[in-house]
Amino acid sequence: MKRIYILIFFVLLPYIFSWSQGFKNPVLPGFHADPSVCRAGDDFYLVNSTFQYFPGVPVYHSKDLIHWQQIGACLTRPSQVNLEGTDGNSGIYATTIRYHEERFYMITTLFPSRKHFYVYTDNPAGEWSDPITIDFTIGSCDPTLFFDNGKCYFLWKDEYIKICEIDVKTGKQLSEIRQLWSGLGGRYPEGPHIYKKDGYYYLMIAEGGTEHGHHVTIARSRVLYGPYTPCPSNPILSHFSQEMQNSPIQGLGHADLVQAPDSSWWMICLGYRTHGYLQHVMGRETFLAPVRWDKNAWPVVNGNGTIQIDMKCTTLPQVKMPREPERDNFSEQKLGLYWSRLCNPNFDNYSLSARKGYLRLIGTPISIDQVGSPTFVGRRQTEIKFKATTAIDISQLQAGSQAGLTAYAAHSNHYDVQMERRNGKNYVQANIRIGQMKHIEKEVTVNTSKVYLRIEGDRNFYYLLYSIDNKTYEKLAQMEYRYLSTETIGGFTGVHLGLFAQTKEKTDKSFADFDWFEYITY
Repeated sequence: MKRIYILIFFVLLPYIFSWSQGFKNPVLPGFHADPSVCRAGDDFYLVNSTFQYFPGVPVYHSKDLIHWQQIGACLTRPSQVNLEGTDGNSGIYATTIRYHEERFYMITTLFPSRKHFYVYTDNPAGEWSDPITIDFTIGSCDPTLFFDNGKCYFLWKDEYIKICEIDVKTGKQLSEIRQLWSGLGGRYPEGPHIYKKDGYYYLMIAEGGTEHGHHVTIARSRVLYGPYTPCPSNPILSHFSQEMQNSPIQGLGHADLVQAPDSSWWMICLGYRTHGYLQHVMGRETFLAPVRWDKNAWPVVNGNGTIQIDMKCTTLPQVKMPREPERDNFSEQKLGLYWSRLCNPNFDNYSLSARKGYLRLIGTPISIDQVGSPTFVGRRQTEIKFKATTAIDISQLQAGSQAGLTAYAAHSNHYDVQMERRNGKNYVQANIRIGQMKHIEKEVTVNTSKVYLRIEGDRNFYYLLYSIDNKTYEKLAQMEYRYLSTETIGGFTGVHLGLFAQTKEKTDKSFADFDWFEYITY
């Protein structure tokens, strides 16, 4: 009998540890802004804002709120969203996902038109509907849906948080617009969500702007339309304090709450990891924290309203998800879900079948220096220290055209290691674009059309390198990270590590073939 008990103990040991072990933040590193989460049965689903990137609004799935796998995207067709002319200050803002009566809804705002719309699906990993537009108001941003007693309510940010009932099938207004709350005086009260618990309606918002002063406040009322009484312990989440001034995590806010099947509560929010002097290049990321929410009480986030990188808390039973691969050999029929393009791309300029085992990028006169949709695919930078490498064949590149690898923060701020064909020769170049300045730091002639390009990053610099044999790499240039940081250039997105091709003339049919792409973090 004793042996049986010992055997049972060792069988259950992994499950005991998986239940109690902590986790590392952020749970979605790199550019994963404005997270929103919902639960369907034992499964969690999360979406993020994507601004000018396409496809819009990735959909992630998890069993434990810690490990996430992208399973699709909400906006995959031009009929759903027009991103032409958008940049890092425009496009898809502040998404919310909700689950009601076996249907998923994602609501968002398109800038600069400020039009609110939502899409829906019965399968979050599949295609989502064409948009249903809210046509009775053009507000600021940050819409959400709240279902209560068989009714659907639409909330959005204006000077106040506003609400009205809508017909969820059509988006038509069914009641007058009411003002709910404007927060505690912090600038930009936004990101509203309502939760019903213990006979109270809890209204949670973000205040302070999505920079270092970002924080989360909450109020409640017995009646949906208020008045709302603020929590005496507001803000319930903030790093804008002397205690947290040296934390690598800053800008916490724009949160959402979800209750797990075991009745525990959790908060998903955005924040960013800084390095150097409170600057960040990876965009706003998705963080997780436990919430204690006793009956008739106020929610308490992680004990003291702060979040750490190493979270020491009891978790849900942890279920690992497949990770994004370090290396893409371009051997599949479609690009992986982790790749993004800019604006509404012309898919004729991308091919995985023209040359088997290669990604072919056909250049256009729209370059990565411009607002628009250049021939570009990128994946998020997810750690400060990384190495991104690709093998490129430019044998079909015509004079004056370029193709290569970029650390892309915006059309006006990016660092590139690129190939150019000129006067019958092949050149590898280190190109630096900072605002109005564009500069070739160094170029080297190479006697081959296949070259290996690399960008490395650390806490201080981005390094642009190349190799002929993929063994010995020569450095062409290095440049400070801060010229790609949000604090320097503005905008709402983080750095993407991307591949591109561009030409001078429309008649130029140049293309480059990329054999593989590898992204390693440390």
